[in-house]
Amino acid sequence: MARDIRELFKDDKMAHENMPKNHQDRFLKKLDEALPEVKHSKFNWMHIAASIIVLLGFSFGAFKYFQPQVDNLPTEVATTKTVVTKTLGDISPGLKKVEDYYLASINLELSKMTYTPETKDLFDDYLAQLDELDKEYKRLSLDLTESGPSELTVNALIDNLKLRLNLLYRLRSQLKELNTPDEGVKQSI
Repeated sequence: MARDIRELFKDDKMAHENMPKNHQDRFLKKLDEALPEVKHSKFNWMHIAASIIVLLGFSFGAFKYFQPQVDNLPTEVATTKTVVTKTLGDISPGLKKVEDYYLASINLELSKMTYTPETKDLFDDYLAQLDELDKEYKRLSLDLTESGPSELTVNALIDNLKLRLNLLYRLRSQLKELNTPDEGVKQSI
């Protein structure tokens, strides 16, 4: 029983009622009472200052990040040649396991040791020896890179790692001797 609304208006069956006077004003007044409009200042000086500080911080960070690192080089342009050295792991997976084992053992032994002022001289001596062995290891790695893998070079690299680990074992045993009091004194008491 749907009828077209246009027909109702044509037939004038719907009464045309006029709204009472001041209807819109009363409606807007009730709307303002129910939902009061909160006025916000568009620009607060604190917001502006905070925005400027954040912008300056990001600008400084970006400037430092993208600034090229310049060491105090002579005025002449120095060309450096970066040489990528090979390690035992580059030759074969088996040698990589050996190298990783020794390097992990060396790092573990170093992390277990405690440095005290009484053992400073002992530590310094062993660290100097370890530093020399590390330089030798780098030289052997460079030799491995330049002349290719040879049995002599590979054995020298492995022996270097073994020697470093043995040095740390000796250091640990000497530290134990220094830290434990004489057992003869303990037994007599």
